[in-house]
Amino acid sequence: MADSGLQISTALLGADDPPVFTAHHPHGTSPFVLLADHAGQRLPASLDELGLPQAELDRHIGWDIGIAGTTRALAKRLDAWAIEQTYSRLLIDCNRPLASPTLIPEVSDGTAIPGNTGLSDVQREQRIAAIHTPYHAHINAELDRRRDAGIPTLLVMMHSFTPAMNGFQRPWHAGVLYHQDTRFAHALLQALRDEGDLVVGDNEPYSVNTTSDYAVPMHGEARGLVHVELEIRQDLIADAPGQEAWAERLERIFRTLQPALLQLQ
Repeated sequence: MADSGLQISTALLGADDPPVFTAHHPHGTSPFVLLADHAGQRLPASLDELGLPQAELDRHIGWDIGIAGTTRALAKRLDAWAIEQTYSRLLIDCNRPLASPTLIPEVSDGTAIPGNTGLSDVQREQRIAAIHTPYHAHINAELDRRRDAGIPTLLVMMHSFTPAMNGFQRPWHAGVLYHQDTRFAHALLQALRDEGDLVVGDNEPYSVNTTSDYAVPMHGEARGLVHVELEIRQDLIADAPGQEAWAERLERIFRTLQPALLQLQ
């Protein structure tokens, strides 16, 4: 089952534009909650693809390739509440604080984004109000509901990363990311390495901080939830078989870790 975000009353989104998010398994029984901030690559019809050809939007700069299907498959296996953000991270990056210079990037991995150049304060606030705010408000509402009902929550931020960046071939199959709270991260890092067939990054290929990331500091650390950010290399989940394989692997690992993680709350 899934429910869609209410359409925001704003000139940015028209009647034919899709909802900002889709939430899956609203009555899921699992303690795991999955967030996919970069799941989608859609753009409002009013913005003319930000002046970019589709080939650029299909690159890693436009979305986290493969993470939507992986998140849906894992949520189904776990019966877990999950949310996908619909719009491209080039429109606005929902895993960035509002003050971040990369919230609405003018350049991404060498590609200039014409539709993001010279935005007025009004245009910037319009994107925040239409996309960033309602997406995170829905997450906050679900986390509040679970807290008030005494439902345990193990929070997972789902992401994917490009195999090569700035001429460097990344050796990791997956990366486990964290900031100050390592409870979930260290357990998952060890479990993934124990699989025996994976190269797993410890805060690689990225690390988390309060100036460049939103979900971990705001939804994880600020609430004191047991949480982790997981990155999967995009070539491993670019098609349905890869997504299902990773969902199967993660379901097995998460179910194994679940009893110990719940004791950490």
